[in-house]
Amino acid sequence: MEPFNIKLEYHQKDVTLTILPEPDQKAYYKVIYFGGILGALYFDREDWVMVQPEDIPAGDLPLYDPDLKGEHLELKFTEYLAEQIGHEIDLYHDQQMI
Repeated sequence: MEPFNIKLEYHQKDVTLTILPEPDQKAYYKVIYFGGILGALYFDREDWVMVQPEDIPAGDLPLYDPDLKGEHLELKFTEYLAEQIGHEIDLYHDQQMI
């Protein structure tokens, strides 16, 4: 599966995230923001579950540092955000089946 982008609202601002499906692990997705890995999540048949940061293989990308200043939002990968992202991933997959 190819990477894709999703949009969601975070603190009343629109944010675009890149979703990087991991081909070796079904339903495992890395979430990329501003060139870094914001987090990862997977679907366990009922809920979207966050992957602990120490369990995310970084590969070529660094982990995202929310304390960096600049033009981007200071996103924190929380359970609530993971659920929002999971919902958007579901919507993306639903649209691909049409």
